[in-house]
Amino acid sequence: MKYLWFLLPFLLSANEDFISHYEYGEMLYQQPRGVSCAECHGKNGEGRIIVEFRDIHGKKVLRGPDIRKETLASMINSVNNYHKIMPRYYLTDEEVKAIYDYLQKKNSTYLAETNTTQ
Repeated sequence: MKYLWFLLPFLLSANEDFISHYEYGEMLYQQPRGVSCAECHGKNGEGRIIVEFRDIHGKKVLRGPDIRKETLASMINSVNNYHKIMPRYYLTDEEVKAIYDYLQKKNSTYLAETNTTQ
């Protein structure tokens, strides 16, 4: 019986996840299916230049868009449809939601500041 008291903390914490929802979103954003979202959308989702090149029309820049203000529905739609450049990741809605929640939390200060200035 006295050994059961020793096991009580382990039993009470048995419902905890191995990683948090935030960590799961971060992991998916960094490496969802072999190509990192951050490669094109930047460390915080702010967007970044993917490549600069010149053609007969002059200098061109291919830029990954800023996704910090995207809605969850928009992100689910983007991830699950074909694009000219962005690969299709085949993420579930729950995985996209984890990425969305991660970006919202990571950018909470930025989002709060831009919402007050509008």
